[in-house]
Amino acid sequence: MTNSTGGPDFVSFQVRDIDAAAEFYEKAVGLNPLPAPNPHARVFSTGEVTFAVRTPIPGVDLDAIEQLGAGIAVWFSSDDVAGVRQRVGDAGAEIVQEPFEGPFGTTFSFRDPDGYIVTVHSAR
Repeated sequence: MTNSTGGPDFVSFQVRDIDAAAEFYEKAVGLNPLPAPNPHARVFSTGEVTFAVRTPIPGVDLDAIEQLGAGIAVWFSSDDVAGVRQRVGDAGAEIVQEPFEGPFGTTFSFRDPDGYIVTVHSAR
């Protein structure tokens, strides 16, 4: 028996308005929704790692937290970085890093409606 743990296989953001967050990630970011039996989460397929937006867990007051997700980097790959940049900007998301060419292809970052910073890069 080995004592090993695999890498992340599920990531979720706790959000203030689950319906608005789910719509943003489906329509602006372009994630594919999955059926989920949990009424407290909206789940998306992102490839090998599943992503979800969910209601806050009991005892968490999102409004009392100065910067949600500070210190954590969440990246999505995309075949259409320019299209994602356009859609998230059109949806009112703050672009915190305009697209640039870097070691992971074309890359940019935005702040989602709850304030989480997300990076999108071209699939290589």
